Amino acid sequence: MGGFLMPHDPLIPSITDAAEPAQRDRVLGAFEKVARRVDELDADTAIIIGDDHYALFGPHCIPRCLIGIGDVEGPAENWLGFETGVIENNEPLAKHILFSGYDDGIDWSFAKALTVDHGVAVPHHYCVKSNAGLRTIPVYLNCGVMPVLQGRRAQQIGQSIRRAIGSWGGKERVVVFGTGGISHWVGSAEMGRINESFDRRILALAGAGDVEGLIALSDEEILREGGNGALEIRNWICAMAALGESRAELMLYEPVPQWITGIGFAELKAA
Repeated sequence: MGGFLMPHDPLIPSITDAAEPAQRDRVLGAFEKVARRVDELDADTAIIIGDDHYALFGPHCIPRCLIGIGDVEGPAENWLGFETGVIENNEPLAKHILFSGYDDGIDWSFAKALTVDHGVAVPHHYCVKSNAGLRTIPVYLNCGVMPVLQGRRAQQIGQSIRRAIGSWGGKERVVVFGTGGISHWVGSAEMGRINESFDRRILALAGAGDVEGLIALSDEEILREGGNGALEIRNWICAMAALGESRAELMLYEPVPQWITGIGFAELKAA
């Protein structure tokens, strides 16, 4: 099993050339490197952990955690710059993760038909589509609408995913993507601000495999130092927990103000 941490910033595909050319090329090159590594790992299933951005859910219903177990397509947003299309799911494994999670006390919601937003669609576009036969299981954690999923619960969900994969009778080779972050302020007066020191602190904790250090960050501290978008590090916590004892080997960090985000890539490797 392999794993990666990466952005799902919708501005990367929608206004690609707004960034400085050198930064743009390094970020796109990092996505390409992830895709190559997934191919080298001979993976056939990618579990992409993202979060909704009020594109799929709203005040009437905001699931804490949701897994797609049926038909999947995306993206929901027509302004990302690529067409909506079918995303092939690994339905048997997705259902096994769902039911194993219930046994673990995970309060999964599930979707038998799901049109994903950029939280899943952007990583899929850059890191999955080029790998023929690679299927995708979409997972959504509520990292965007208060009250958000706690870091500890994100860890528990990741641990449950790990146990489910371990008990699965198939021969799938799985990679897990923890997506989003790092510092960015969405829909506020601070939009466009990037806190590089906060970002490097998060990357250092991930690099040390210090999941407890990431969990210890309160909502208030994250909001103050990294913005509401940085709450998405709960997706990273989930992915790291799914890999077990692991450290994040940094691939790239770029603060890109034109894309309003501090962007980080890392490969998760056994500690």
